Amino acid sequence: MTGVRHVDVLVVGAGPAGLAAAARLAASGAGRIEVLDRERQSGGVPRHCAHGGFGTWLHPLTGPAYARLLTRATVSAGAVLRTGVTALDWAGPRTLTAVGPDGPETIEARAVVLATGARERPRAARPVPGTRPAGVYTTGELQQAVHLYEQHIGTRAVVVGAEDVSYAAAGTVRGSGAHVVAMVTDLPRDQAAPGRSLDARLRHGIPLLTGTTVTELLGRGRLSGVRVRHRDGRSAVLPCDTVVFTGDFVPEDELARRGGLGLDPGTRGPAVDGRLRSSHPGVFAAGSVLHPAESAATAAREGAHAAAAVREWLTGAGWPAGVPLAVAAPLRWIAPHRVATGDDLPYVLRTTAVLHRPTLHVTQNGRLLHREWPRVRAAVPNRPLPLTARWTHRVDPEGGPVLVTVT
Repeated sequence: MTGVRHVDVLVVGAGPAGLAAAARLAASGAGRIEVLDRERQSGGVPRHCAHGGFGTWLHPLTGPAYARLLTRATVSAGAVLRTGVTALDWAGPRTLTAVGPDGPETIEARAVVLATGARERPRAARPVPGTRPAGVYTTGELQQAVHLYEQHIGTRAVVVGAEDVSYAAAGTVRGSGAHVVAMVTDLPRDQAAPGRSLDARLRHGIPLLTGTTVTELLGRGRLSGVRVRHRDGRSAVLPCDTVVFTGDFVPEDELARRGGLGLDPGTRGPAVDGRLRSSHPGVFAAGSVLHPAESAATAAREGAHAAAAVREWLTGAGWPAGVPLAVAAPLRWIAPHRVATGDDLPYVLRTTAVLHRPTLHVTQNGRLLHREWPRVRAAVPNRPLPLTARWTHRVDPEGGPVLVTVT
């Protein structure tokens, strides 16, 4: 395909964030909306999450059903959905080169929304010694093997991690007919919702080993066990033929980096303000590419929020620089990463330590802008810690960075 095609909005990624943005934009009459996704099916990660927990309390859905719902809504609204098409690089400020079944092409848009999502760090990038036998999975690999390809994974599995995605992986293991030997985390407690962790231990009899690290993978040809070490120095071998490494998500930021977008050092995704505007005018970002990895509902909410900001841009709105937003230890990161006038999207934070009854403080140049007591008994790693945006109108646009601390 030769020449340059023109669209009004180009959305890269057909997961919950990209589909929600495209559906809202198309329904509002924003012009020609086109969505690209390199996968053969749209829907993102929920496609291979056969467990429930998606949708709403009144209308709970499984992951595949949720993906189909978002896809139908996007197509019904009038957006053009193209799967099997990979965005390769930038050919201009809002122009992308792509390749698909019809060959290479160049697409120019008035606005671009990056919704490329996140991925789990692969086994090779995790510092666990040992061989690389069969039977080693990440969560995504496990779910695709079981739910998409109906493969047999093994009979005895160890799940590394104790956050929500870890318990979802344990459910997938059980659904495949295998036994979960144990869940292992190096943190002092699990990081999932209390009901979920209690259900796994009491109803399904899955042991949880806290303060425990996997130090070696054993076996050649096929995994035969994992060696673990407790924080007090004791070590043991857990016999198993399958191990699932969960969590440790990183954003799919290749396109953002190639485009020279400013990246946040904490999340390692594109740095955006509360309207999800990146450092490049006309380029927005939403979903797990900003903060790997929150729920599908969070991603969809941000996609819808980005759609409203895109509409403003298409009608001639400006592109403010915003004020940098930072956190102090033990907070790990915050998203969005800049503050601009009119921001109303709630912030998401993560912590590196367990914080009992935390109090958040927002300051600028030593001036207290906001104090908040999140409605959680304890903030724990790998779980979101919310912060309202009701204080953003107090920020001085000409002042220094805004700092969020916790006591």
